[in-house]
Amino acid sequence: MVATLAPPADRLKVRDIDLEVVRRGSGRTVLFLHGFHPLDADARFLERLSEKASVLAPSHPGFGDSTRPADFETVYDLVHLYRELADGLGDDKITLVGASFGGWLAAEIAASRPAWLDRLVLIDALGLKLRDRETPDILDIFNTHPDTVRQLSWHHPDGKAPDFDEMSDEALTRHARDWDALCLYGWEPYMYNPRLKRWLSGIAVPTSVLWGASDRLVAPDYGRSYAALIPGARFALIEGAGHHPERERPDALADRVLDFLGR
Repeated sequence: MVATLAPPADRLKVRDIDLEVVRRGSGRTVLFLHGFHPLDADARFLERLSEKASVLAPSHPGFGDSTRPADFETVYDLVHLYRELADGLGDDKITLVGASFGGWLAAEIAASRPAWLDRLVLIDALGLKLRDRETPDILDIFNTHPDTVRQLSWHHPDGKAPDFDEMSDEALTRHARDWDALCLYGWEPYMYNPRLKRWLSGIAVPTSVLWGASDRLVAPDYGRSYAALIPGARFALIEGAGHHPERERPDALADRVLDFLGR
């Protein structure tokens, strides 16, 4: 079923799923898939991308104010949803940008080789198991003390990390809803698909893999290995950023992405 946008462009419906969405800018379409939490409509990173592109940034089902059917609970469901969404937009070519958990989704979609995909950007992406079974690649954010997760996720945890004491009740509710949905999709196996590693070699579009230099939740070496599995992919660090460069260094990250799109 075709995805439809209705004015004002803050909702998008795909089949029976009503998605919260940020839509801004004009030109080539960039579909942005968020990480642990959706970006705000006025996020600097989305603003910068919209200078050169038409940016579409949905909240995943169960995140933000997007609905989630009771039987919709796997990464497989999300991949099919976003493929159908993109098919319904009617664009000849779309650039896919995914951060963290959204980077995992973007990699899965790209590995399926949709005809509409022209470029891929992965930002601190999850989704792979690279080391042995006893050695974790990704910090277990659900079973690690929140203060530790905070310290390991940000270059400046006291400057950019969310301050829960300052959040409104509505913002805290959204945050908790995001966390519940992330747990649902990524709990078992923890934040990876054991089959994805095999299929990354099938990605046949220009790919940029960008990583926060201070990411201690998923280390830069994980990102280098990710890039090495994708033919022709280029890897680069974003200095002064941890796991969330789209929040911590939005201009530096946007510069990298826009340069890649302009080549």
